[in-house]
Amino acid sequence: MSVFLQQLPALIGVVVGALGSYVVVVRGDRMRFGREQAARWEERRLGVYADYAQSVKKTVTVTYRVAAAAGVDPHPDPLPLEQAQPLLADATARRDPSGEALIMLGSPAVVEKARAWVVTAMEMERFVREYREDREAWKELLERQRAAREGYYTAVREDLGLPPGHSARWPLPAVDPVPPQR
Repeated sequence: MSVFLQQLPALIGVVVGALGSYVVVVRGDRMRFGREQAARWEERRLGVYADYAQSVKKTVTVTYRVAAAAGVDPHPDPLPLEQAQPLLADATARRDPSGEALIMLGSPAVVEKARAWVVTAMEMERFVREYREDREAWKELLERQRAAREGYYTAVREDLGLPPGHSARWPLPAVDPVPPQR
């Protein structure tokens, strides 16, 4: 038997080992790349979700203040509608681009919950722009806004694989009968 034939099994073993190592390294790199890419997109989605929530919350907070000026909300810092209009316009202008990013990167469930929340925030804005003084209607809008917000955060947590969070529902103080400021 020739020397080459005697060494052939060892040579085949080296070639198979090298190919196996190559395959394992390539597959590992691909898996690591996939995990890193998924983590980057998840981080981006979290940023988009947070930006959108802040933009909607800005509208909600301004409406609380205007409603307090009308005597229907207990917010400690009332703001007349005339002074609030630029803030409401700014909140809307900031909300639109963050909404587009949400539509692009958000899951369908999160986008739907975001739509429900923003529609309620827009109804709150309409309520204060009409300078309504109906406490029961305002209370119902607040409850809908809180439920929509909670639904949005629940959908975000589910999309990102996070554990359930706090509902952010705290008891509110009663509204004292304060004459509305015009």
